[in-house]
Amino acid sequence: MSVSATPTTPSFPSRLPHVGTTIFTVMSALATEHKAVNLGQGFPDFGCDPALLDSVSRAMQAGHNQYPPMTGVPALREVVAEKIEALYGKRYDANSEITITAGATQAILTIILSCVSPGDEVIVLDPCYDSYVPNILLAGGVPVRVPLTPKTFRPDFGKIAAAITPKTRLLLINTPHNPSGTTWTAQEMQQLEDLLAPTDILLLADEVYEHMVFDGERHESASRYPGLAARAYVVSSFGKTFHVTGWKVATVAAPAPLTAEFRKVHQFNVFTVNTPMQVGLAEYLKNPAPYLDLPAFYQKKRDLFRAGLEGSRLQLLPSCGTYFQCVDISDVTDANESDFCQQLVKDLGVAAIPLSAFYGDGFDQQVVRFCFAKKDETLLAALERLRKL
Repeated sequence: MSVSATPTTPSFPSRLPHVGTTIFTVMSALATEHKAVNLGQGFPDFGCDPALLDSVSRAMQAGHNQYPPMTGVPALREVVAEKIEALYGKRYDANSEITITAGATQAILTIILSCVSPGDEVIVLDPCYDSYVPNILLAGGVPVRVPLTPKTFRPDFGKIAAAITPKTRLLLINTPHNPSGTTWTAQEMQQLEDLLAPTDILLLADEVYEHMVFDGERHESASRYPGLAARAYVVSSFGKTFHVTGWKVATVAAPAPLTAEFRKVHQFNVFTVNTPMQVGLAEYLKNPAPYLDLPAFYQKKRDLFRAGLEGSRLQLLPSCGTYFQCVDISDVTDANESDFCQQLVKDLGVAAIPLSAFYGDGFDQQVVRFCFAKKDETLLAALERLRKL
């Protein structure tokens, strides 16, 4: 038996041939290289509530360090069900309709794998979070991109309706919306409810920024609307809500038949989620103040950032929710979004994200996104530089 002198690694067709390095990785690397203020990637540069750390620490010390139930720690599922009912008037059964996941990204992949079969069409609204389409492709689904209205990012129900076919299995919505900071209105949610009513289309409602809605407005969760809740997987994130994005703990609320299919995939995907974080979160969530106070906390940061750009040549677009602020750069440059962001890092030392990175066709409307989930001193340092534009 002869053995090759130079072993070779077998090649195979890529499952995601068009996926490369994300824009977040590229811009963060540039920010590090140029010692820039990083307002690109969406994560806080401040810590969480020490009381939350204490809760998790107590859970560890009490021995909650082995596998929890596949569906999640019962106490956490129960308090999540109570929270949803208190906020949105919809009662989910904690045993059969609430599941704890290893972050929202895992939740979204698991939802898609559980309900999308090869050849099924899935509608996504551009610009959208960058995991959606690769998840659809991994399931063998066909992504159908429908653009939100440029600059306002409002849903165009005529275009959504036109995209629906007998093959449409799932529609993804995201409110509050990353990257634009737009929030859907009650009227828009009702329009969606009416549009889907005569169909069997499922809904994935990405609501990870649910507690970041500003100016006294309320979050219009799919859970509020019976016609949507009956067909929806609603995704929420403890990481976003409690400034612990690295913990990767989230929830999926869905009717029992949808949850049953979801859990079939979940149990063979991650199976379960780290125990002490779940136990600690269950205790911490007994006090609603941290998430009820979150809109005011982030609105203060939004207003600080917006006030610092008033009078500059960057045109502020509305930021109704999330911790993102988009700006129109057309008065500053003729460059495309990507080139502008790279020059911004190199010349002024501030990192932003081009919105074109969130579109399947790279649509460029000269709009870029900043993240204001930062310490005030970080924002002030960035503003001092941005006012030089």
